[in-house]
Amino acid sequence: MSSPERTELLVLDGVLTADQARRTVRGLLDVQRADGAIPWFRGHHLDPWDHTEAAMALDVAGEHEAADRAYAWLARHQNADGSWYAAYHDGDADDVTDRGRESNFVAYIAVGVWHHYLSTGDDTFLDRMWPVVCAAVAWVLRLQQPGGQIGWKREDDGTPVDDALLTGSSSVHHALRCALAIAEQREEPQPDWELAVGALRHAVRRHPERFLDKSRYSMDWYYPVLGGVLRGDEATERIAAHWDTFVVPGLGVRCVDPNPWVTGGESAELALALWAVGQSDRALTILQDIQRLRDPATGLYWTGYVFEDRAVWPEELTTWTAGSVLLAVAALGGDEATCAVFGGGGLPGGIEPDCPH
Repeated sequence: MSSPERTELLVLDGVLTADQARRTVRGLLDVQRADGAIPWFRGHHLDPWDHTEAAMALDVAGEHEAADRAYAWLARHQNADGSWYAAYHDGDADDVTDRGRESNFVAYIAVGVWHHYLSTGDDTFLDRMWPVVCAAVAWVLRLQQPGGQIGWKREDDGTPVDDALLTGSSSVHHALRCALAIAEQREEPQPDWELAVGALRHAVRRHPERFLDKSRYSMDWYYPVLGGVLRGDEATERIAAHWDTFVVPGLGVRCVDPNPWVTGGESAELALALWAVGQSDRALTILQDIQRLRDPATGLYWTGYVFEDRAVWPEELTTWTAGSVLLAVAALGGDEATCAVFGGGGLPGGIEPDCPH
C-alpha cells in the first residue's frame, strides 16, 4: 500500500482524512486487473484516457508498481498505427467495444508517462515508453487541421473526422507539451511537435469558430485552462465568465447547462484548473462540495448527483472520478510531479505561428 508520507499528502480539510485517502487508493487497486488494466468499474469498459488518469492517481499515492503495470497494459495494446481504440470490455482486452479512435484519448499517454517519470525518476521506464509516446503523437498529429485544431477521431473504418472539439484539443495541447518535455529529457528534439503545439494553442486562444459549439458543456469552459492554453488574465476572465452558469453552490459543477446534474469528475477537474491559476481557495471549496458523492465502503465516488431529485445518478462508482479527486488533492497538497504536470510552468510551450490570423 501507499506509504504514510504519501497518504499524508492526500489529507485535505473537509475532503480526505488519512484513512479515507487510504480507502480510496485501495478502491482503485481493487478495480485494477492483474494485467494492469483499470476499467471504469468492474464489468464495464476501459478507455485509454480514464485508464491513464487512474494510473496517475496511483502514482500520487506512491503505488508506482501498479501505475507501471497500467502503462505496460497500454504499451501492449497499442495498435500498429500508434492509436488505441476508444473502449475495451472489462475482462477481455481483445474484446473491443468501440473501434473508433479519439485523438485526445490517444494523446493522453504522454501526460501519464511524464507524470510517472517525475514521480519515480525511472529512466528505464522512460526508455521503454518513448516509442509508445512517439507513435501516439504521430497518429494524433495526422489529424491536425490547417487551422491548428485537432480532428477529434477516426471512425471504425479509419475515416478521419475533421471536426474539432475544444475540450479534446485543449487536452491534446497539454499532452503535446508533456511529450515535448519527455523529448527534452531524452535530448531528442522534435521541432514538428513544437510547431504543432504552437498552432494548436493559437487556434484555441484566437479561433473558437474552428471548433464545434459544445458551449453547453462545462468541460468546454474550463478545459482551455486545465490544458494550459490559457493563463493569467485570459484564464481568470474565462473562469469568471461562466462561473454562475456551471457552478452550483454547495453541490459542485454541472456537466451540461441547464441540466440539474453535478458530476464529480468535472468538479475535480475544475478544482485542478483553479489551483493551476492560483485560485486554491475556490478549488478547495469545490472539492469539499462533492464529498456527498463519496462511497465510504469503497472509497470511490459516484459519477454524479441529480440535485432536483436528490439522487445519485448514474449508480456507478467510477475509477476516473476517484482519480480526478486524488489528482486535485495532490496538487493542492504540493505533490511535485502533479504540480509540474498540471501547473505547466516548466513544460515546453512550442512555437506559436507568427501571423495576425
